[in-house]
Amino acid sequence: MTSADDATQLCFLPATELAQRIRRRDLSPVEVTEAYLRRIEARNPVVNAYTLVLGDEAMDAARVAEKEVMAGVPLGPLHGVPVGIKDLDDVAGVPTSMASRAVKNQVPKTSAAAVERLLDAGAIVLGKTNTPEFGHKGITDNLRFGPTSTPFAIGYNSGGSSGGSAAAVADGMAALAQGTDGGGSVRIPASFSGTVGFKPSFGRIPSVTRPDGFLWGHPLVHIGPLARTVADAALMTSIMAGPHSRDPLSLPDDGVDYIGAAGGQTRPLRVAYSPRLGNFPVDPQVASVTAAAVETMRDNGIAVDEVELDFKADHKELAALWVRTISIHYAAIAVYWKQEGIDLMGEHAAVLTPQFLAMLEGAYKVSAVEHALDGLLRTGVHDGLENVFETHDLIVSPTLAIPPVKNATDGNTIGPTSINGEAVDPLIGWCMTYPINYTGHPAISVPAGLTPQGLPVGLQIIGRRHADESVLAMAAQFERIQPWFQNYPGLAG
Repeated sequence: MTSADDATQLCFLPATELAQRIRRRDLSPVEVTEAYLRRIEARNPVVNAYTLVLGDEAMDAARVAEKEVMAGVPLGPLHGVPVGIKDLDDVAGVPTSMASRAVKNQVPKTSAAAVERLLDAGAIVLGKTNTPEFGHKGITDNLRFGPTSTPFAIGYNSGGSSGGSAAAVADGMAALAQGTDGGGSVRIPASFSGTVGFKPSFGRIPSVTRPDGFLWGHPLVHIGPLARTVADAALMTSIMAGPHSRDPLSLPDDGVDYIGAAGGQTRPLRVAYSPRLGNFPVDPQVASVTAAAVETMRDNGIAVDEVELDFKADHKELAALWVRTISIHYAAIAVYWKQEGIDLMGEHAAVLTPQFLAMLEGAYKVSAVEHALDGLLRTGVHDGLENVFETHDLIVSPTLAIPPVKNATDGNTIGPTSINGEAVDPLIGWCMTYPINYTGHPAISVPAGLTPQGLPVGLQIIGRRHADESVLAMAAQFERIQPWFQNYPGLAG
């Protein structure tokens, strides 16, 4: 192979293998980081995964990492492994843009808790990855940086809101990438970009928010990995997970073996298949690819029963609930930011994405009592899941109701307004992910296959409360029986 071929192959090595080879001194952190930066230089102008590339900083960190390898000091599990960080989350000393024209020169002094743990594990941050403004929709596009494409079809969206992270991983521009998931924002781009996106149980990975430490007072926003393999996702989760004294909602350490779960299955798992996750309308191509994936599971000895899933509410009601809920949190954040001198709803309103501004304004139309009563809708989703989990270990469904959509040219790509003639909310209504953010159950999206046009489709696997190991075990089993790694476009040349 040519040196360029070698570099490409290096950039697509699983993170688990990359870390092992660095520890064995088969690979140097410097050569690895150089390879990734060359890949970013060549591909980011096409894909637009990164909003900020930290080339000099990454190389400085790689040189330090190499010295530590040669000195024989104890190494972290991600020592020398390059990662991307979503541009909603802080890296100390690096600007956080929120993908917003209203946010300039915001340089945090400390890193987000999950990012800090990745750095402590030896990871090298390559840069910040693209997202919709403040992560407000399931599409990665914004008025500041523009859209991110899925590497499978340039010009089609990578999904959101962690779309830059998913695209970077899928295109060999990061070994791993971090994302956040408030309505599917890890699983949505995993589906559109053909990667693994894991939403662990709510509280597994801490989120230290200030001034309000209880900002996500009920299951809503999770943190999770984007990866090319289930083992890589498990490794990254194991590093970010664990209680944090500054996150009052973080779960205690109860001995979850993420890595072991991805390495093998200890018992048969009974799976429930819900083709429409209740009553979502689903694009026929997505339905066909997902059904074929489920049939592959059955053909390989996995017990799968098709079930009726009843959330006691229509998908339109549940989508409206998501918009209301996230809008209230955004409005609270806007108040905190105004106190810090950034008036999103005042002097900066004219530069915001119109739908995001509408969400901020809409939050003030919801009464406190109405907000409290929304818990009844969330309870219906929770009970609907639990009714199935009385007889099954896992639920599988399409991750999304549609394949990737084309990028707009105005910085404001949105999803469809209807599917199969049925109206859906263009921000989130086509995402069969957000109901699971109402309950905190663990869920993962893995590649289910490709449409006839070569566009990725994801399979969502949902587990019982706190049963993260079962979710990873089934995802890994599916990966073994229907591998997807060979489909990454970057490996084709």
